[in-house]
Amino acid sequence: MAGRLPSAAGSSPLPRALLLLAALALLSLSFLSLRSLRPADAPSLAADTSRLLTQPSSSVYHSPEAFAAGYAEMERSFNVYIYPDGDPKTFYQTPRKLTGKYASEGYFFQNIRESRFRTDDPEQADLFFVPISPHKMRGKGTSYENMTVIVKDYVEGLINKYPYWNRTLGADHFFVTCHDVGVRAFEGLPFMVKNSIRVVCSPSYNVDFIPHKDVALPQVLQPFALPEGGNDIENRTILGFWAGHRNSKIRVILARVWENDTELAISNNRISRAIGELVYQKQFYRTKFCICPGGSQVNSARISDSIHYGCVPVILSDYYDLPFNDVLNWRKFAVVLKERDVYQLKSILKSISQEEFVSLHKSLVQVQKHFVWHSPPVPYDAFHMIMYELWLRHHVIKY
Repeated sequence: MAGRLPSAAGSSPLPRALLLLAALALLSLSFLSLRSLRPADAPSLAADTSRLLTQPSSSVYHSPEAFAAGYAEMERSFNVYIYPDGDPKTFYQTPRKLTGKYASEGYFFQNIRESRFRTDDPEQADLFFVPISPHKMRGKGTSYENMTVIVKDYVEGLINKYPYWNRTLGADHFFVTCHDVGVRAFEGLPFMVKNSIRVVCSPSYNVDFIPHKDVALPQVLQPFALPEGGNDIENRTILGFWAGHRNSKIRVILARVWENDTELAISNNRISRAIGELVYQKQFYRTKFCICPGGSQVNSARISDSIHYGCVPVILSDYYDLPFNDVLNWRKFAVVLKERDVYQLKSILKSISQEEFVSLHKSLVQVQKHFVWHSPPVPYDAFHMIMYELWLRHHVIKY
């Protein structure tokens, strides 16, 4: 009869419960035997996930359980195909460099090849990576006008050569650029801007960025000059700090209103190296709140600097879709303000109690691992967080 466990021929049928118990015992023994073959110090995604869920700071995630489950599924099954076309010695395939303000673009180009997510079988791919690097073009002195031509010719060549684009009109394709000129380089392909996933460092949702489709790439200036800060609250005696160029309206206002304040360390110029070695970076260690106004674009590498050095970032940039916003609750480890709040900046920061600051600082330390790149990549680093954002978006593609 269907669904019945067979009994041995010529003997009385064993009770179903007894057979099930025996099968369960066999499975348990097999599992324990396999476990014994694994080295004791082997890294375990399950262990990482367990630590994620048991961390006191799990509230930094909108839903730690959903993130842990989705991350594990991404690690298990997510595949990306990299188009092989393009000479790596020119503008394609490989990073320009892994240092400087646009290191995030370079690291992604490198990490995707070092990771398990890469597949050589396009039929197994969930997403397709278009490996053209505007940063490499910039490094070779390519003009913006020529960039648009090069990008257009390359993408149209892929569309004509392969069948994959036309299956979704490019909805399962993505490109990565950190330099703001890179976003402009794709303007000659309006159908790509509209349909494909754009992974960009300047995710301003009042200028074509579509949060449910596109991905905010954190701008990380690596290598960091000094080690991570954190768990050092007693050393943080300065209320707020910012030093930089006045290359945006909000920065001009910030400097004009607060540069002579006695409790806020605000300078309308970068700190000169002549004053001393790494004075700018060391100031992060001594400050409670680091002011992060938008510059020529909404983003700033100062945010990742603040996180790295353990200084609670104060976001002063309208229309900025913050990195990993789908996963992280930024208000648990940062102060997110409107640009118009700059005039009340000091009173807002002083209204934050010591207890609230300690909570923000402790949560900040827990997210530091998400804002750093490695080669090869390591679990939960910036690369894996970007891959998770891509994994989330591949589920909404309509075929």
